[in-house]
Amino acid sequence: MIKEFAKRWLVPSVPFRMLPRMLAIACLGAGIAGIYGVIHDQITYTISEEYFTRLKFDQFRYADFGLHPRVFVAEIGFLATWWVGFFSAWFLARIAVPAWSRELAIKRCLAGILLILVCAFVAAWIGNGIGLHRPAEDVAWQEFCDPLGVEDVPAFVRVAYIHLAGYVGALIGLVGALGMILAQRRRLGGMENHG
Repeated sequence: MIKEFAKRWLVPSVPFRMLPRMLAIACLGAGIAGIYGVIHDQITYTISEEYFTRLKFDQFRYADFGLHPRVFVAEIGFLATWWVGFFSAWFLARIAVPAWSRELAIKRCLAGILLILVCAFVAAWIGNGIGLHRPAEDVAWQEFCDPLGVEDVPAFVRVAYIHLAGYVGALIGLVGALGMILAQRRRLGGMENHG
């Protein structure tokens, strides 16, 4: 069963001529997700600078070129999200490109990417709400934040929930987008691509 899943979805057996189109859609997804990440992290940096200065700056220190902190935050936002968009769009393209014309496949994939973005955004707002209502004296968070030297723990926790919820939302959106494209493909009779 795992072998069949891998053969069907992970390692595509599509005509070679379709691979550039699939890769182009995946790169488009990476670009869109990267831009989303830049905007997202600029907003969350405003909520809690310490989430970045005490945690993310260290995790992404290889990308620190000594520029303004806002530029570094933008780099982190892009680097943390481009791959989500790439792989999400790849899976969408894997279904859409062999099934439809170039224009229709791109349209279906863009609709799927939009669904993923909306789900990530809504989930981030839910995470924001959860983070706002977490007690400041939460022992687990305090134990996590103390070694980092975090002073504004509630803001740090709020941003942590926003980030985590955004990834969960993107995953939910991907599942929904894949389901949407598969349902459209079944409804329209499967393989319709003529090049």
